Amino acid sequence: MKLEKILSNLNSLEKNSFIKIIDNIIANSPKNSKAIDKILAETDNTGLKSLDNVVISKIFSLIETEFSQLIKSEFVNTSSQLDILTDIITRDGNCIMKQDWFARLYETELKTITKKIKELQKEIENPKSDLSENRKRDYKIYQSCVHTAFHNDIENNREAKITDDELSILLTLSQQLELSQEETKLINYLILPAKKAEIDNVITELKNLGVIFYAKKTSTIYVADEMVRVIRKIREKEIADKFFRRVLRLFKEPQINLITKKHNIDRKLNFDQKIKEIINEGISFSGVLTKDIHKDGTNVSDKKKFLNEFWSKSLNLSPALKGTTLEEKLENIIAHFDAIEKDEKVGISIDGYEKLLMELDETLPKLNFQVKAEFELQDENVLKSNLLLDYNIKPRDILDIIQSKELEKFCKTREIKTRGNDIQNILDAYKDSENLYLENYVNIGFRDLNALKENGIVIKEANLGVKFEDLTKSIFSQLGFNVDEKLKKELNTKKDKIDILLNLGSNELILIECKTIKESGYNKFSSVSRQMKSYTGLAKAKDCKIIKSLLIAPDFSDDFINDTELEYDLNLSLITASSLLKILEGFKNSKKHKQFPYKLLMRDVLIKEDRIIKAMGK
Repeated sequence: MKLEKILSNLNSLEKNSFIKIIDNIIANSPKNSKAIDKILAETDNTGLKSLDNVVISKIFSLIETEFSQLIKSEFVNTSSQLDILTDIITRDGNCIMKQDWFARLYETELKTITKKIKELQKEIENPKSDLSENRKRDYKIYQSCVHTAFHNDIENNREAKITDDELSILLTLSQQLELSQEETKLINYLILPAKKAEIDNVITELKNLGVIFYAKKTSTIYVADEMVRVIRKIREKEIADKFFRRVLRLFKEPQINLITKKHNIDRKLNFDQKIKEIINEGISFSGVLTKDIHKDGTNVSDKKKFLNEFWSKSLNLSPALKGTTLEEKLENIIAHFDAIEKDEKVGISIDGYEKLLMELDETLPKLNFQVKAEFELQDENVLKSNLLLDYNIKPRDILDIIQSKELEKFCKTREIKTRGNDIQNILDAYKDSENLYLENYVNIGFRDLNALKENGIVIKEANLGVKFEDLTKSIFSQLGFNVDEKLKKELNTKKDKIDILLNLGSNELILIECKTIKESGYNKFSSVSRQMKSYTGLAKAKDCKIIKSLLIAPDFSDDFINDTELEYDLNLSLITASSLLKILEGFKNSKKHKQFPYKLLMRDVLIKEDRIIKAMGK
């Protein structure tokens, strides 16, 4: 979930810790201080607390480097367990959690670490273990260095801690020994055992550091997408787990076995279990692509050739992978996944995502449990597009965790072509869902659930009004109008909420109200009249002029049309849903206009599509 959206869910007290951190960073003249000063000067506000959430998010993006340094310095604190905690909150499905769920994950993580430490100790000490002598040597070297870094303070009668310089040396050592994050963590806690802390104290610590937000009323923990990326960089995790999984699943089993052998992962596990362990171990993505999957002695030229082919053939990306050196090619692969993660586009329409999830659930009944387990989600029913998108889990991410045989089964059941890449074929099949909703625009306006169900649309009755409004926005956008959501938000009050505003420029607006009905003939003129007069007043107060008002509904009664004719102050015209659809179709077929000529809407009380389409053709 984006930082801006999280901030809008919190009260001022719950934002306090984060705001203080930003204030302190700004006070110490960060590198982007000029850009920050400019933003603050434009807001006419005296403090961060009173700023809009969008502005706060912009400011945070300008101080990410300084914030990152602040968090990085906290890893020196040997009692903080920050590595354990940040590894939990940066997993794909843990950006929104209830307190009890976080407590359970924390407790499970400590138990897992304790168990793994014992197993690692046995492996190191057992002369007959599967560990190679070279790997045992690497573990012992790192273990000795951590022991010295911590205990040299005790010997010198100082507070026992690993200094910033010592931590920097240990990080360099772990990289040179090619230890995974998990291997490093286990050896660290072999020297400094992890003790369970009270969950309230853990949450307070993370909240005061600014890495999480906590809504006390709902006992909900939020981790912003922006924060996850910052922490991942600190932990030197180059890409999100879901992208790492996508890459690993493209490897052959012998390549996966090379990785597991190198990092002491049980080779008896099945293919998917091995992939899960590789991700959980925090193994370096760059290390996997440049070292772990290659046999000893593979030269740089062959490694570059492998990356080029992996990019174009396995990932199916074009143009060719850029970069001259191995490092440059790796940077471009990482940048590709970074761009995908930041991109807010879903890949298919939201409606298409919802339909895909519904039909996947029908065909693959175990998928809901699988998604819950893979992303550690707390809700019982997680196959909902709005819920998954809050966790930044997109359609491709869901399809990535489904086994090939299951994908084939789904394609055959849903009559989706199986030639080529199954995942891409499935995504292509659900891209046109928005058109399906537009085709049923009139049925949605009439709230006809049976007709919608027959046409393959399952939607709750409570959502029909919002869906009708969203489709109306889509239609006017396709007609070339500027549907101004920002201005609408500025004009709206708690009492009066405009449905749609079309901004024509020069402070001239077209006001649109949407109404759905169960019976034929919309006839509540007096209530609509009051609403639209209030909206006109809101616009006037902001020095804007409503030059036209439009009411969109599936049908209008004769009385309603007559009343509209007599109400000259509103300059109101009526358009039925079916007429609006036909106008859109006519506009698309007309090559004469790039934008719909809005003056065609100014004349009639009840707008007829025939006259509009004829006029566009002249």
